[in-house]
Amino acid sequence: MTLGVLFITAFGVGLSGAMMPGPLLTATIVSTARHGFIAGPLIVLGHALLELALLIALLAGFSTILLLPHVGQTVAIVGGSFLLYLGFSMGKDIIKGKLNLPDYPPEQVSSTPLMHPIVAGILISVSNPYWSIWWATIGLSYLTIAWKSSTSGIVSFYSGHILADLFWYSLIAFIISTGSRWLNPLVYRLILLLCSIFLLGLGIYFIYSGFNSI
Repeated sequence: MTLGVLFITAFGVGLSGAMMPGPLLTATIVSTARHGFIAGPLIVLGHALLELALLIALLAGFSTILLLPHVGQTVAIVGGSFLLYLGFSMGKDIIKGKLNLPDYPPEQVSSTPLMHPIVAGILISVSNPYWSIWWATIGLSYLTIAWKSSTSGIVSFYSGHILADLFWYSLIAFIISTGSRWLNPLVYRLILLLCSIFLLGLGIYFIYSGFNSI
């Protein structure tokens, strides 16, 4: 996988995860209502700092192990399987109309405890079980592939992943702070549908790569 493809696919996977309704999206909406647009980028900064620390720890402890043939194959197959699961689940929920942007009335926002957006980005991420599962499966799969290109591969993966978060949560913060309504439910679901298809395709590629290297 070239550096460009690594960056683009990392961005796509990151965007797919960021768009799913969850605690980080909720925190962005609530914090933006209190602090304005800057809350979105600050939450991503906290999230990015945590993931950078995790990335360094993983590389320090597992860099040699990830290069072992059977380890890389297993990680790729497990990560690909999880991508297929995410893509299928997302597609099913879209069809059933279960995925919508959360909307919080002013009284609910005002009753939410104050927390600095950077701190919120760190604490909400580390306390989210999905975050740990993602890094144990998809994250490790990407690291296995990226590490083959040494530092430049890791930078391409990390930058693509974080820029996806920055793009989406900044967009949400902009919409909330300006009152824009162009991101209606139909547009949101269409984007998620494309993300679902992308995840399914990438999952197949990961699994194929794992079996093909056996």
